[in-house]
Amino acid sequence: MAKDFSFDIESDFDMMEMTNALDQTKREISQRYDFKGTDSSIEFDEDKKGLVLLADSDYKVDAMVDIIESKMVKRGLSLKILDKTSAKEYASGDRIRQKIIFKKGMDTEKAKKITKKIREIYPKAKAQVQGDTVRVSSGSKDDLQGIMSTLRSDESIDIPLQFTNYR
Repeated sequence: MAKDFSFDIESDFDMMEMTNALDQTKREISQRYDFKGTDSSIEFDEDKKGLVLLADSDYKVDAMVDIIESKMVKRGLSLKILDKTSAKEYASGDRIRQKIIFKKGMDTEKAKKITKKIREIYPKAKAQVQGDTVRVSSGSKDDLQGIMSTLRSDESIDIPLQFTNYR
């Protein structure tokens, strides 16, 4: 009897790593020459579901986004976590504010898209939606590793994916 191997696909990230990346970003902003003497800041929003960037020019807001992205990559966080679609808005004192929301969780539409992609590429693998996760099982560990590498490299999936619960 062949034993099936499986893993779960989730959309989540480590909040402690994000906190560490934010702390490193704050430290770098306080030390960089182009930010000296400015009132630039980057903070979590009220309920830690995103970031609020505040600076006196578009250039500095964009520079802060680049810094946080580089710190996230160094800490192993996916850049797909950040939803940068919100527009920059003018705040008091000739400052510019941008809110960046964290993408967390997988809705059924995205889960169905992932299962469809798995079935197209690996027809022997079984993928099923279980709430906000997708369980993938197959008789071959090589198929499962191929599925993971395919999903990691797929640009059409716009949410961060984590692979957990290996069996």
